[in-house]
Amino acid sequence: MITTILLDLDGTLLPMEQEAFVQAYFKLLAAKMAPHGYDPKRLVEAIWTGTKAMVGNDGSRSNEEAFWNCFADIFGEKVRDDLPLFDEFYREDFQKAQSACGHTPEAAALIAWLKERGYRLVLATNPIFPRVATESRMRWAGVSPDDFLLYTTYETTGFCKPNPEYYRDILTKLSLNAEECVMVGNDVEEDMAAERLGMRVFLLTDCLINAKQAELSGYAKGSFRELRDWLSKLRSGEAR
Repeated sequence: MITTILLDLDGTLLPMEQEAFVQAYFKLLAAKMAPHGYDPKRLVEAIWTGTKAMVGNDGSRSNEEAFWNCFADIFGEKVRDDLPLFDEFYREDFQKAQSACGHTPEAAALIAWLKERGYRLVLATNPIFPRVATESRMRWAGVSPDDFLLYTTYETTGFCKPNPEYYRDILTKLSLNAEECVMVGNDVEEDMAAERLGMRVFLLTDCLINAKQAELSGYAKGSFRELRDWLSKLRSGEAR
């Protein structure tokens, strides 16, 4: 019996063209930090390097630690004195990046539909952002942190997608079995990785990412409407 639905955020509940969003985000961050001695080109390169450190994290430290240790290796320990500036950026300037995202009322409607049917919800967004940025993107999508039992951020998680240990960590924290969970996401490599633990998966195709051109015929997939239909059939035993 399915008890819990895990949902991706960027490109799933929050429609976006990933490259456009990243460009807007980096432009805003560079503008914020340039007056404080951060060369824009070097800053962006350091963010990518820090992101790579988070993606390769093995759970021995939080993704937050992995990122800032890497960032400090590049810019020196002085960056830790500037943490309030970065926090201020995510609280204020980062909000302008919403203009690079879309919006669909289907996201909030899906959350309400799932809650009405008694499902427990987890926001399984790749934890490469701080809590404040994740909560902001949730609000842009029209959903609330209160809708979810858990939402993953870089402060509280030591793994990233597509590492299956990211999903195992969620199962452990919530005392769940993989067989009672469904993972819904738009990224074939990152989100469908949950299937390796025994979760059922659904590929939302509105903002599909299939970087490696993987074969998709084996996945349940489609729109928000098709997701609801599939979950209803799953509930009644008509779907695999």
